Amino acid sequence: MQAITKLISHGRAELAKVIVGQNALIDGTLTALLCGGHALIEGVPGLGKTLSVKVLARALNVTFQRVQCTSDLMPADLLGSNILNLQNGTFSLHQGPMFTDLLLVDEVNRMPPRTQASLLESMEERQVTIDGVRHSLSPLFTVLATQNPVEFEGTYPLPEAQLDRFLLKIKIGYPSAQQELEILAKHNNPAASLTEQVEVAPIEPEVLQQARTELRQLTVEQSLLGYISEITRRTRSWPSVSLGASPRAGISLMLVAKAIAALGDRDYVIPDDVKAAVLPALRHRIILRPEAELEGLDTDRVLTDVLAAVEVPK
Repeated sequence: MQAITKLISHGRAELAKVIVGQNALIDGTLTALLCGGHALIEGVPGLGKTLSVKVLARALNVTFQRVQCTSDLMPADLLGSNILNLQNGTFSLHQGPMFTDLLLVDEVNRMPPRTQASLLESMEERQVTIDGVRHSLSPLFTVLATQNPVEFEGTYPLPEAQLDRFLLKIKIGYPSAQQELEILAKHNNPAASLTEQVEVAPIEPEVLQQARTELRQLTVEQSLLGYISEITRRTRSWPSVSLGASPRAGISLMLVAKAIAALGDRDYVIPDDVKAAVLPALRHRIILRPEAELEGLDTDRVLTDVLAAVEVPK
């Protein structure tokens, strides 16, 4: 677990230079990168989502691109397009922001459905198709998408197929009073912006790949595999749920539990890791019945009830 320990300690230390609090965001983005998955980050504007991802890219020594979603964003704006060279009469590919290691998709629910669909192939297969030709993306390609939970004007809800491509959904809230004072103190410098004040040290490029290999080797006992399976299966028959978790959701739950074990400096998974992984791994993968929503239930509450009903292995 040398590479995992090095990656986590380095990532946390470098992000702490700029970000105050937001442990769920920091650990969630590190989890997504460790697992080789994608993350959906939900929170109101101004909580440091974009800043965190930019600093993380510098700390992990990976390439970074950002897309600001609008209602008129086209697939070619993400993928790129073939441009005619008038001098020799040939076409050459002008690569879009998708050709990167870490892609920040800001306000993903403002992206129109046609453009949302262009993300599906890249998120699942790490490749894009442009004019019938397939182009491979970086093996480290990771999408970190943000969305505002409050605004609904001019937004397009993400379809279930796309939500299922996200390994986890991270919900973040406002900082505490003390943390907010620390944020103000960090930014109280008229000479330069915070990112210019702080020197972020990059890590060796191969560490992330090594950490991903090590994560796959973490031990998960057979009893815990049964526990994970029972949780996902129970969501399908739960009275207030109309669409339960799929087998892919179970795989994601296992991967996130492994990452949480690694964040806790363990090379084996315990039931508490699975419990901690349930909400971020499954909250965006189940759909409640309309009557459950009318009663004021949300997915986090339902999943907490499901978890309480499943027997924990000894």
